[in-house]
Amino acid sequence: MNGKKHSETGTFSPDGMRAEILNPFVHKLELDNTYDKIRTAIFTVILLPFRVIVICYLIVTAWFLACIGLYGLSEEDLRKKPMTGWRSKLRFSILSLVRLVVVAAGFHRVRVVGREHLPKSPRDAPVLVIAPHSSFFDAIAIVCLGAPSVVAKADTARLPFIGQLINYTQPVYVWRDDPNSRQNTIKEIIERATSKEDWPQVLIFPEGTCTNRSCLITFKPGGFYPGVPVQPVTIRYPNARDTVTWTWEGPGALKLLWLTLTQVHSSCEIEFLPVYYPSEDEKRDPKLYARNVRDVMAKALGVPVLDYTYDDCRLIARAKQLGIPCASAIREISELRAQLGLDRSHLEVHLASEGLKGKKKWLNKEEFAQRLGVPYDINSQRLFDIFVQNSSGLVNFADYILCAMFLSLPHAPLSHILSCTFRLYDETHTGFIKCDTFEEIAIRVLGLCREDAQNTFRQVDLDEKGYITYEEFIKFAKEKNEYAFLFVSDNSFKPKTKPKVQ
Repeated sequence: MNGKKHSETGTFSPDGMRAEILNPFVHKLELDNTYDKIRTAIFTVILLPFRVIVICYLIVTAWFLACIGLYGLSEEDLRKKPMTGWRSKLRFSILSLVRLVVVAAGFHRVRVVGREHLPKSPRDAPVLVIAPHSSFFDAIAIVCLGAPSVVAKADTARLPFIGQLINYTQPVYVWRDDPNSRQNTIKEIIERATSKEDWPQVLIFPEGTCTNRSCLITFKPGGFYPGVPVQPVTIRYPNARDTVTWTWEGPGALKLLWLTLTQVHSSCEIEFLPVYYPSEDEKRDPKLYARNVRDVMAKALGVPVLDYTYDDCRLIARAKQLGIPCASAIREISELRAQLGLDRSHLEVHLASEGLKGKKKWLNKEEFAQRLGVPYDINSQRLFDIFVQNSSGLVNFADYILCAMFLSLPHAPLSHILSCTFRLYDETHTGFIKCDTFEEIAIRVLGLCREDAQNTFRQVDLDEKGYITYEEFIKFAKEKNEYAFLFVSDNSFKPKTKPKVQ
């Protein structure tokens, strides 16, 4: 379980397996006691510089050999046929150097379990499926597996030094901005998996993004389209402190790298599960195949499954960028609303269009359920708990309705949600918004800080009335390029968050 704890309550995911409503895209990591802080400070001075120097030397050396091995080969050559001759033999030297990088990083304990299940040849299981995907340190598994061809984001090819090492595995690159990328990736995987040439195994992280390992999210079906046997491989990090998990909300890459390199040692466990041979039904239905393999891996890991996807990450990123209340829990909120039937009733949209109109703004848990017209049960309680203010024990109902509007109208221009927000936070119900109320609105929908919100208010309120209206703000926003995002749909949104190593 990797130290993850789950509550006893849960729901059933669509495929029937019991699973809690979790947020797999959040990871919290702090040095919470004096001993850890002092130890980390000491090792930052003593251990970190030594490790960084050794790692850099090894990576640069491996990169230099990779450059020699790739000399004279175009991208098309790498995709057309597997390396042979001296280039293939050089692969072993590069791999040996990268294995030393793993040791230098402090991973002295990489335990490999289940090697007896390895296929006799790559052709017996041409696709390797690794989960859960939670960190750039998952590259350790790639090293331990002999550097198979990875399915990775095209951006990784441009990473300094590391890009050439990835290129040497003859990867299958995914271009997320290309509408045909999915079909091209599937086609290339099928060609390699069914080829008679001596291609390395194709390695996929079917979740497509990083999670905190509390569950397995939806497996993308791309690697299962060939209908060939796959080798499931699980990865764990059984460490006292989790310094490797890299999610959409949590420590950044540099902080994780620093904290990991200042540990005396770190552990990683890689387990080979028995080769999974698809049935005829699974060969015809890649999504069924992917779900069944996920179930097998989840059982081996002892974690639940949840039908979360990369699109959920995009939704979370957009909500956070705009400042929507409780953005990091947006997927959990969506799940709870669906279970309460709120996603079908459109009640929240109606409430948003009306505004609060003299109704109570702060609600307790019973009033919250009553206002939404749902029973007070475990689901409404959990929804309440997400929005509750710890200081008062109450929920700002306007915050909840704003979040529900964002979920109900995911592709609508933000200006439509903004108009509802003006009504929701207008406590005078006159349409005249004072500066402090506009600050509240701007923080929650425009993603502005308080100072920027105040400056914007002053620019709109040129005649210094002390208030503005929605119409005045929209007229101002249409003349400013920085507010162009208010008038476009979500279809072109690109999350401005850290990329995930695939």
